[in-house]
Amino acid sequence: QVQLVESGGGLVQAGGSLRLSCAASGRTFSSYAMGWFRQAPGKEREFLAAVSRSGGSTYYAGSVKGRFTISRDNAKNTVPLQMNSLKPEDTAVYYCAATRTLLNSWNRDREGTYDYWGQGTQVTVSS
Repeated sequence: QVQLVESGGGLVQAGGSLRLSCAASGRTFSSYAMGWFRQAPGKEREFLAAVSRSGGSTYYAGSVKGRFTISRDNAKNTVPLQMNSLKPEDTAVYYCAATRTLLNSWNRDREGTYDYWGQGTQVTVSS
């Protein structure tokens, strides 16, 4: 089992940057593939990015590709999400998630693939 805690959210102007972090508990962090999602008010939860267990493979939603970068540090049990060129439509609660399932093109953007979720961190982008 793994527990996840997000941090780094806040208020930023359009065009600015934020770096979110997800801290995971447990000694088996490298056994989990990790993902970032977000949920805006009145909308469904949306996949943003995922990273494989080793960190060797990363995947992005089209809406954030080229602006967001996911990585992981298996020594520190963290999964940063660097967000650049932020837009007002990026305003949402951001969640990290973990899964033991091997990611593929069919499952990596699905909420149901992920077994563990953090509590979320609010990101607000002002225009």
